Amino acid sequence: MKEGMTRLYNWYEMRSIQYAEQHNVDLQNFKPVKMGVEQEDGSLTKIPPPEEQEFLDEMDIKVKKYLRGGSANLEALRDKKLKGQLAVREELYGKSAKAAVKIEKWLMPSEGGYLEAEGIEKTWRIKQESIAREVDLSSSKNQYDIVLPDLGPYTLDFTSSGRYMAVAGRKGHLAIIDMMNMGLVKELQVRETVRDVTFLHNEVFFAAAQKKYPYIYNRDGTELHCLKEHGSVLKLQFLKNHFLLASINKFGQLHYQDVTTGLMVGNFRTGLGRSDVMQVNPFNGVIALGHSNGSVTMWKPTSGAPMVKMLTHHGPVSALSFHSNGHLMATAGTDKKIKIWDLRKFEVLQTLPGHAKTLDFSQKGLLATSTGSFVQILGDFSGSQNYSRYMTHSIAKGYQIQKVMFRPYEDVLGLGHSMGWSSILIPGSGEPNFDSWVANPFETPKQRREKEVRSLLDKLPPETIMLDPKKIGTLKPRTKRREKRSKEEREAEMEAAVADAKSSVSTKRKTKGRSKPSRRAKKMQEAGERAKRPFLEQQKQEEELSKNKKQKISEQSEQLPKSLQRFVSKKAGS
Repeated sequence: MKEGMTRLYNWYEMRSIQYAEQHNVDLQNFKPVKMGVEQEDGSLTKIPPPEEQEFLDEMDIKVKKYLRGGSANLEALRDKKLKGQLAVREELYGKSAKAAVKIEKWLMPSEGGYLEAEGIEKTWRIKQESIAREVDLSSSKNQYDIVLPDLGPYTLDFTSSGRYMAVAGRKGHLAIIDMMNMGLVKELQVRETVRDVTFLHNEVFFAAAQKKYPYIYNRDGTELHCLKEHGSVLKLQFLKNHFLLASINKFGQLHYQDVTTGLMVGNFRTGLGRSDVMQVNPFNGVIALGHSNGSVTMWKPTSGAPMVKMLTHHGPVSALSFHSNGHLMATAGTDKKIKIWDLRKFEVLQTLPGHAKTLDFSQKGLLATSTGSFVQILGDFSGSQNYSRYMTHSIAKGYQIQKVMFRPYEDVLGLGHSMGWSSILIPGSGEPNFDSWVANPFETPKQRREKEVRSLLDKLPPETIMLDPKKIGTLKPRTKRREKRSKEEREAEMEAAVADAKSSVSTKRKTKGRSKPSRRAKKMQEAGERAKRPFLEQQKQEEELSKNKKQKISEQSEQLPKSLQRFVSKKAGS
């Protein structure tokens, strides 16, 4: 063994000497070359493997998403102590951003995808049959048609986790379906017209808008409440953060009812007639109504007048929907136009030709529109809020689509139509990763109870519903108070203005009869009155404002209980 190793060593030594002679290499001054990237200080850094380098490059890009803005310019600071403290803080921010990127990689492994066309192929030409052949078995189960021609047309609703679906037929058919195993949880026949259905805070309770009144049922089909104060309801919406059930009836009355206490929070007349277009903004809890005069109004439960009233179409509004970020709104009207609105500026971003009876935004921003038996999905892939055609689908001829709704956390679009309901696959529509603290499709009964208690403790009051909820918790901007001048100062200022006006009157002697003392006195008097007028008008306005303020405070004090009226400022009420 040793002899073999010695011969091998001698052979390597001989070959190295031959190589040195051929290439004129000085073996005495030879230094081995180290592999790596040379830095400015002369040190070498190790070259990572290609897979690790790819991860590091991806990490550098994603770190920017979690950094709190740009880094501070520490070179301009002279205070060494402050400079050191800020340097430590910047280092902590960088470490937390890198930790967030690693957590995103390992805890959110699923990535969303879209249909990609090759060459001159168009994504909207790809049919559902072609998609079904390429997807896995569990995804292909989400593609089905349920035909119930005697009980339609159907409307539907999903829970926030996307696991359960409630369907309601116009002829009185109500059902809850577990979408995980396609099992029927409960089915009942109410024997009267059903116009809409919506889940409450979880799948245990749901509300149905029936012929005369809306009713609340549990998952076993037991009738729990009859909400007679709402009247004959056309549309229902549930505000999950505020536990409010909102409805619009056929007389144009908007109702808000707290489902935890049963109190009627708001009851308002819209004054714009019958409306069957209603949608809640998931960002701020504002209810939007579409009206027959082409306008959209936005309401909150603490105000009897709409916060916003905007003219969207030159004809009745047929559908509207909100993006999950709350900044985009899509509306459709009978003027055969679909408009995308920026709610931060209340401006039209894009106008698309076409008519839509129902609209819905997905979690990833796709917009589904439908009319008749035709469904079209629009997508914004450039990030510039410019929507273009992404997918199309036609159901059986003669089927009239009543409602389209994306299933949360799945690439699935539910269709309620005149002959039942259907489900089609829309790649890239759902959020690929779910947060089990927000919406857990696999939650157990114990987890559901704990989540219900936690959400009740976190319930928001109706006063928090506003156009910009970010204002909550911020300080009111400081306004410069105008110093109130005393009565003597105002009179002195007015007398000075009158004296200046009188002195400015020309005393030049004119022709006979025009420079009489009476005429000069009259001119000076008119100049003084003109100078006094703005001061008198300002004084009158201040008196009216103070009078209105006193009247308002006195009205508020009268509404208070007698035990609290003594705390009202006597100076304000007098």
